[in-house]
Amino acid sequence: MDLIAAARAVRKNAHAPYSRFRVGAALRSIEGNLHTGCNVENAAYPEGTCAEAGAIAAMVAAGDTRIAALAVVADSPAPVPPCGGCRQKIAEFAGPDVPVTLAMTASDDSVVMTVADLLPGAFGADHMGGA
Repeated sequence: MDLIAAARAVRKNAHAPYSRFRVGAALRSIEGNLHTGCNVENAAYPEGTCAEAGAIAAMVAAGDTRIAALAVVADSPAPVPPCGGCRQKIAEFAGPDVPVTLAMTASDDSVVMTVADLLPGAFGADHMGGA
């Protein structure tokens, strides 16, 4: 299954009773495995989980280590980029050249960016001087 199709499929499982804004994310790890996540809202806002964070958590839980490619799908009139926190999470597990596809549910339109495009000047472990 391709990443956009997997993100569209898992988006249907989102728990979004408050915003009604369902998001799905799918990533392929460098190990070649597919991992998915959907947003999970909580009445104690902002204690919910973004779709991208869920997919990354599933990847780590499965024992995979790095993202090779990622897709995010939302029901929106334009492709929806990850929030700032998710951009940082993605940068933790993906190199700057990793492709991130942003797609919509209503059409086949999509935008492909790199992690560096999403988060220029990303803070990383190198900035901590080996701490």
